Amino acid sequence: MADLLTHSIPRSVWHGWGDPAEAHRLPDHAWAYLTERVGAGRLDHPHRPVAIENVVLPETTLAEPVRAALEAVVGTDHVRDDRAARVEHAGGKSFADLVRIRRGDGSHAPDAVVYPGTPAEVQQVLQICAEHRVAVVPFGGGTSVVGGVSALRGPFASVITLDLRRLAAMTALDPVSKVATFQAGMRGPEVEAALRPFGLTLGHYPQSHQEATIGGYVATRSAGQASTGYGRIDEIVLGARLATPEGELVVGGRSPASAAGPDLLDLVVGSEGALGVITEATLQVAAFPAAKRHGTWAFPGFDAAVDALRELAQDLGHGTIPDVCRLSDPDETEVSVTMAGPAGKALTAYLRARRVSTPALAVFVWEGADRGELRRRARRCETVLRRHGAVKLPAAVARTWERGRFSGPYLRDELLDHEVLAETLETATTWADLRTAHGAVRAALQGAFEAAGTPAVVQCHVSHVYPAGASLYFTCIARCAEDPVAQWFAAKSAASAAILASRATITHHHAIGTDHARFLGEEVGTLGLRLLAAAKATLDPRGVLNPGKLIAASDQGAEVESRG
Repeated sequence: MADLLTHSIPRSVWHGWGDPAEAHRLPDHAWAYLTERVGAGRLDHPHRPVAIENVVLPETTLAEPVRAALEAVVGTDHVRDDRAARVEHAGGKSFADLVRIRRGDGSHAPDAVVYPGTPAEVQQVLQICAEHRVAVVPFGGGTSVVGGVSALRGPFASVITLDLRRLAAMTALDPVSKVATFQAGMRGPEVEAALRPFGLTLGHYPQSHQEATIGGYVATRSAGQASTGYGRIDEIVLGARLATPEGELVVGGRSPASAAGPDLLDLVVGSEGALGVITEATLQVAAFPAAKRHGTWAFPGFDAAVDALRELAQDLGHGTIPDVCRLSDPDETEVSVTMAGPAGKALTAYLRARRVSTPALAVFVWEGADRGELRRRARRCETVLRRHGAVKLPAAVARTWERGRFSGPYLRDELLDHEVLAETLETATTWADLRTAHGAVRAALQGAFEAAGTPAVVQCHVSHVYPAGASLYFTCIARCAEDPVAQWFAAKSAASAAILASRATITHHHAIGTDHARFLGEEVGTLGLRLLAAAKATLDPRGVLNPGKLIAASDQGAEVESRG
């Protein structure tokens, strides 16, 4: 069954996102809006990606004895250095990754791609690479937007990418305890297909759901769109197997909780392939919801909406608050309503008649076993929402959002065809600091794009809600500058500085990768960096695992030197 499921889901197109058959064009009125706001390029002269044959790749430097040793472990057919394999693994799906590869820059491509078929093979591959000083980059769905899967070689002469797609089985299921164990290469749809016959679900639906894998979820501390109801991945993971050059680390999975010292599972969750390669994870699953209820509300401003979400999270809490809570600020609401065309115009007229001129739109989804219980939950929430001035809108708006919630990355490819930048960043902070962070990051992004001569549409939504605070997810749209990669990184640097100054986290669910590595010390401190470096020196003493990600080479080198 695992092979059938694996091959039923197309791999992403080499220069963009997902299955090209699922892509759809932006309507004319959307292009008219973007042309007015950011000066989008001419639609009759799209800038297509170069042909894959014209992508410039570095010469392969993998020594023949190393390749022979790898082939002896995984088989000749599962060590590839052909153009297609190298280009596919030349980066993730960040704006910078896509711009480079579309323009023919394959400098981040690995020397070879290795496809292990078992956890034991992963272990052997790591030991070979450590012995021969070859860098290893773990690769699941390749959806990183922070440089997490770029095949950087660091101080090593060669680098391989370790693609885990062949590890794609559910290996254990305890339906009584609602606990399941999955191999790391299973993609989101494969996980749900494996659980569905048992009436179960993982309930984890990030926007990358169709492409991302279990190993990637755990390695990056992923948060799905229904995390308010089902929990972030770090809240539902119970155990994991980690292959390292020094041996296999098996942590957790024996019981729902333990007091047996510090939880070593936390070393695995969020480790980003820098401490080891996750080959298997045990997670809490849930009953598949027999019923859903959708709700759409418009608030008379962002402040009122934030107050309402805080009350839902703190006073009503889990079991009443919607499983999906998504609040768009007025900027994102304007974009969404405009993109909706005639339906959006009717919605705007309806709200103006009720004196809501700068609405902040919220969509909610409640899930459960009983429609009557969902109705009672929604009514309790409705009382809070109305108290904060919210106007109820047709539930069909929320249903439309849910149907299209995985389509956003496809639109970015079309925007790039017309030299339009579209990229995201996110953070989280306390309720007390949320408004400050929202305003500061928004201003930083707008200022950076204006300084580059490319004014941007900067929009934001709250997508994950906690009793103590919430996330902020920003999306920027602007005309590409002459050097769009430098343009984006200048904007992101300004936003990152604003995030730290606002006492927010440098990342809520996109991980550290290369983009955030220089900011990690601001969050965990010097001693925290030393602790991480010490863990890496123990598990990966030669530093071959995912160079440049999570732990800076200088921090690891200092730790190794201090250990003699």
